[in-house]
Amino acid sequence: MPASLTRLEAQARARAVSVERVDLDLDLDSGDRQFGSRTTIQFTAREPETFVDIRPVALERLALDGLPLDPGALADGRYPLTGLTPGPHVLEVRATMAYSQDGQGLHRSEDPADGQSYVYGHMFLDAAPTVFACFDQPDLKASYAVSVTVPAGWSVVGNGAARHTGTGRWELAVTPPLATYFVTICAGPWASVTDEHDGVPLGVHARASLGGALTAQAPQILTVTKQCLDYYHGLFGIRYPFGEYHQVFAPEFNAGAMENPGCVTIRDVYLYRGAATGDEILTRTNTIAHEMAHMWFGDLVTMKWWDDLWLNESFAEYMAHRTCVAATEFTGAWVDSTMARKLWGHSAERSPSRHPVAGSPAETARAALNNFDGIAYAKGSSVLRQLIAYIGDDAFVAGVRAYLGRLAFGNGELADFLDAMERASGRDLHDWSRVWLETEGLDDLSAFQDNGRVVRSTPADVPRVRRPHAFDIAGFTGGREVFRVAGTLTRSTERWPALAAAPSAEIVLPNAGDLTWAVSALDARTLAHLPAGLADIPDPQARAVAWLALLDGMYAARVDPRDLLAAFVAAWPREVNDSILNRVATQVVGRVLPVFLPPQETGPAETAVADAARALLAAPPTPGARLIAARTLVQATRDTDLLGHWVRGRELPDGLEQDSDFRWCVVRALARLGHMDAEEIEHYRLIDDSLAGQEAALAALAARPTTDAKEWSWRELTANPERSNYELNALASAFWVAPDPDLVRPYAARYFTDIPALASRVGEDALGTVATLAYPLRLVEPATLRLGEAALASGLLTPAVSRSIVDAQSKLTEALASRAAFPASEASAARKD
Repeated sequence: MPASLTRLEAQARARAVSVERVDLDLDLDSGDRQFGSRTTIQFTAREPETFVDIRPVALERLALDGLPLDPGALADGRYPLTGLTPGPHVLEVRATMAYSQDGQGLHRSEDPADGQSYVYGHMFLDAAPTVFACFDQPDLKASYAVSVTVPAGWSVVGNGAARHTGTGRWELAVTPPLATYFVTICAGPWASVTDEHDGVPLGVHARASLGGALTAQAPQILTVTKQCLDYYHGLFGIRYPFGEYHQVFAPEFNAGAMENPGCVTIRDVYLYRGAATGDEILTRTNTIAHEMAHMWFGDLVTMKWWDDLWLNESFAEYMAHRTCVAATEFTGAWVDSTMARKLWGHSAERSPSRHPVAGSPAETARAALNNFDGIAYAKGSSVLRQLIAYIGDDAFVAGVRAYLGRLAFGNGELADFLDAMERASGRDLHDWSRVWLETEGLDDLSAFQDNGRVVRSTPADVPRVRRPHAFDIAGFTGGREVFRVAGTLTRSTERWPALAAAPSAEIVLPNAGDLTWAVSALDARTLAHLPAGLADIPDPQARAVAWLALLDGMYAARVDPRDLLAAFVAAWPREVNDSILNRVATQVVGRVLPVFLPPQETGPAETAVADAARALLAAPPTPGARLIAARTLVQATRDTDLLGHWVRGRELPDGLEQDSDFRWCVVRALARLGHMDAEEIEHYRLIDDSLAGQEAALAALAARPTTDAKEWSWRELTANPERSNYELNALASAFWVAPDPDLVRPYAARYFTDIPALASRVGEDALGTVATLAYPLRLVEPATLRLGEAALASGLLTPAVSRSIVDAQSKLTEALASRAAFPASEASAARKD
């Protein structure tokens, strides 16, 4: 693996050169393994030596100012440029490059539904040199002029408006200055829907086999796109600056989406093939809003180095939720943020890998990849809400406009942002930034009604600073909100007179409106009343906070997982919000049942969850709730007769009669229970011979509870170089599912050797996901921790694998601590005997 650019190297190169323009010509019509790349870079030298990045299969020609250079001088992905005189220069590079199968660089994918191939570029974070020669760092921006040769019948979408100039030839309009990691090309026989709004040409694109879904869902996608465009124009006071605006639903895409200027790429699982829940449509809507916000935060003004990635992600995260609430039908977006994003972020804060929002260590570009996490996104968004509470929304918006206007098409850092906010608000933000942006940590907030005390506490293993928290406290009794008080907590303990004077409540929720970044610590009275009273809380935001508090408490070994399960059985079937239903069920089925409860209690707990799902399915408040109930029942039940009927299309819940994705849920469940063999799984794959069908079939094959099935799955996961990133994810996600831990225990040690070895052929972006999914989390044993500790101590892991193991070890440690704090009851132990 080539060396990763360091911060010091990037600073030195930025002093040595500036880049004006890059002309790029790609030949994508020369086979399905490799492509041709011709790059011409116009740059200005200020120092005599630097280097250019390129990672080719074959480097065929280089010329500097027309004079040929020796291709043999390329070493470790870098080509040295020496003897540069001050002033303008032209570097020409011709190379043969390799398509990827891991979602990085130029990824090529074949759709088994029709045999058609698709190519998309994903240059994030440091993959641009696998496609073209470049000075690959975020503060060396340049304009790009791109030309592409593609097979007949293909179309091309990219950063600039695309024009078909002849058979197989496409030219894209010259772009404004872009960072290298934003350059993209998307080519293939796309199905497309186009439109225009406020002078901006719009397009949405997907594989031809998804054309029907695209046509059906494009109106909603385009409506949201237009609403976001209008809102951002009004909020930022700067028009969208990159010409056309395209959104490509790309196959086997690693991230949720990527904010390439003018050509956003989005994972195509967000183009739903069957039924979708309300929160799933909200997730797609939020993604659209998030990526469009990046056109200003990240694209127009880009961070100078990766330690300020929060200037991209925290802002886009906050702006997306704000925009969904203000400009779209999804006025409950902050509820979804609590259930989906806060859970993610709180988990990141509990891990030893936690870091500050801003200025987090990123000595190399590759190491920075690990900081694209729940802290940079969810915590950063919450911190911006606290900033608005501190300086006011008018000052915040004025500061944003000043920041974007002053640094347009350039780069910014923390100091630039703080300067803009201080000028707009007239307040010194040094101390505020120190405690909120530059210091790690997640505080607990407690409220005591009997004496009006409000308490902020900080875990012992993080820095203790005095963060001011602006938040509310609400009380509920018998399905009524009996009080809500608000204030700012500036000390570790304060008495709030309004809290002491409020009517007594059975359930008291600190941070009920989820206005700050903190754990809501619940008192014993509240915990006792939540199972019966949670579903009756009239405010969905407060219900989400209550669920988050229960889950946070369980992960911190303060809430017995059986108590959380009791709340699930009592309250979940009566919930009416899709975001709460879906996210809570995911946590219960994915973490509580297989990891936190001891094995002897899993069977009865699964029955209880299945019964709760049946209750919801009998009277669903929304179509999304019906789908969530059906999926949860499939995942929890051991009723193979029911599953057998459903997989054959009999007596299905309304709306799921022709739903291939739901059928795959049932196939996987039957495989997990030992009631679906490889031949039957292949039968259903042939019925749904698509990318999604292939991946679902792999997951079902991996879930089978036999020695041969596990050995085959592990071999495919670790030793088959033809497997794509999504295929690896499918295998990894189902491998550890087993009725008997002895079936998979031998693979625990193999994980720590075989998965890191994938770094020789899988990029860090994709490998981090595989390493997380493949970790033996279900082996809740100290021996698993010891294996991980030894691997981490070896110093041989890549940054992505190391981070994945650290975070997974943290989750395993939480489960072990919970089991120690709340051991199995004598009755359940007797059942095991």
